[in-house]
Amino acid sequence: MQNPRLASRYAKSLISLAQELNQLEVVHTDMLLLQQVMKSNPDVVSLLKSPIIKADKKQKILAAILEGRVSATTISFINLLVSKGRESALAEMTTEFTRQYMVLKNISPVKITTAVALDAATLDVIKQKIASETTQQIQLETAVDAELIGGFVLEANDQLFDASILRDLKDIKQQFNKNVYVSDLR
Repeated sequence: MQNPRLASRYAKSLISLAQELNQLEVVHTDMLLLQQVMKSNPDVVSLLKSPIIKADKKQKILAAILEGRVSATTISFINLLVSKGRESALAEMTTEFTRQYMVLKNISPVKITTAVALDAATLDVIKQKIASETTQQIQLETAVDAELIGGFVLEANDQLFDASILRDLKDIKQQFNKNVYVSDLR
């Protein structure tokens, strides 16, 4: 079920409740755990989306999976979703909760992809440089893609900065294919 408006409303409500109960950080940690559980175990997602399994069974199964791992507030929220028949959108809601949490806390996610893994000192320098360009806190995520050959790709605030060797090679190939000098002679 793809319903961003529904996910946004439930996430906003959960953030409000968590703030009211002074449990915002706890619930955020719970949402990250739920995202990890659903990503690593597709059977949980299938369970949530199954129209055959009754709501009370879903609640019992989810309680067994999450008991002792998430807060009572999160369990109550999940039970509410199941009782309202909205459990199939839980994955979207956890993602939206995380997005709204980051906006609320003024945190900007930044992803840097390199050809080889970067050491901690280099990551600190990169994080400081990015932080000097913005007023937001930086949450740096790293990825390794050997196809880049060298350089890096930086994604931040819906912008992409590609300074990789792969991109340079593609640009050169495109220029050779275009070859304005040959087309002028014909």
